Amino acid sequence: MTVEKTDTLVVGAGQSGIAMSEHLSDMGVPHIVLERNRVAEAWRTQRWDSLVANGPAWHDRFPNLEFEDVDPDVFPPKDRMARYFEDYATMIKAPVRTGVEVKSVRRCEGRPGFIVTTSEGQIEALRVVAATGPFQVPSFPQIVPEDAGIKQIHSLHYKNPGQMADGAVLVVGGGASGCQIAEELRLSGREVYLSIGEHYRPPRSYRNRDYVWWLGVLGKWDEIKTKPKKKHVAFAVSGYDGGRTVDFRRLGHLGVTVMGLTEGYDNGVLRLADDLKANILEGDRAYLEVLKEADEYVERNGIDLPAEPEAWEIEADPECISNPILELDLEKAGVKTIIWATGFKFDFSWLQVDAFHEDGMPFHKRGISAEQGIYFLGLPELTNRASSFIYGTWYDAKYIATHIGVQRNYVAYEKD
Repeated sequence: MTVEKTDTLVVGAGQSGIAMSEHLSDMGVPHIVLERNRVAEAWRTQRWDSLVANGPAWHDRFPNLEFEDVDPDVFPPKDRMARYFEDYATMIKAPVRTGVEVKSVRRCEGRPGFIVTTSEGQIEALRVVAATGPFQVPSFPQIVPEDAGIKQIHSLHYKNPGQMADGAVLVVGGGASGCQIAEELRLSGREVYLSIGEHYRPPRSYRNRDYVWWLGVLGKWDEIKTKPKKKHVAFAVSGYDGGRTVDFRRLGHLGVTVMGLTEGYDNGVLRLADDLKANILEGDRAYLEVLKEADEYVERNGIDLPAEPEAWEIEADPECISNPILELDLEKAGVKTIIWATGFKFDFSWLQVDAFHEDGMPFHKRGISAEQGIYFLGLPELTNRASSFIYGTWYDAKYIATHIGVQRNYVAYEKD
């Protein structure tokens, strides 16, 4: 049987895979992009109905294609984002094959490259780029037992308030997903409890500039002067409802019962950490630090941006933050559903090569893995904090494509 061969095989046709294809084409590298579903499938079906991009249209895109039908300062809805990447793939003539799942990748014996086993047969590739992104397998702690009589879903499977059973809802997670879902449910008339932990809470915008702009001009995408962040800290910023600063005090005044970190569960009672006030204050500190740095930047560079003194005002604590509850009897509270907005974990079980640390995490430097010929793209902090964002993955892909081009030159070298 003849086995198809290619130079580079890209696994995944989301934002990372499409960006990778563009740069490989620019480098003249023969390649194939395999996608088990459709282009940008996560945007289509693996998010809730009201989801929008986390940045405005002028920023959350690739450099070579603008949104012709979305105002630059608007946060594009999820379906428009899916169409954007589909249009981009068409524009660059990306060699995408949809409906093809990669089952395994193994190194060839006695020759360069890898045998890639797919749902459509085998392909032999000299290089493989894992461009499956950071949102692979839903992850949430097994705190509340399945037989507790409460429906539990991950935020991946949440669509809209009408999907929920009658009764109150507990949302666990203080990042963009948890905040958006909790507010949407509350505005629909639901009783909502929101359990949060440590979080980073920047302003959505300040002095007539979106936060993504401040990230750029203040060097925060690159984090050169930034203190190392704690891992697993929720990033509380959102484009929901036109883009607003996430404010847990505002949610509390809206009627959401904001609580501390979910620690345990016994006989129908949820145990909560006594950390809510400390985490709210730390979120304030991060928020005010951005305002201070922004003001210093404006003054230092003589930029004419309108002052925004009201942004410095911190709202009074609602009762749920002034006197946080440490236990929640779920039955008495009427909680019928728990939504775990607690993120995702990686699944690279199909990548059967020596490219991982002992803990199973990818072993790489800027996406170039410990296994020669294997690359990772779209992971959080691959290069910097932008790496898992639309803006960042395009530039990371360019770096990896350049490395592939250099390696091809080494292989092609012949001494006279």
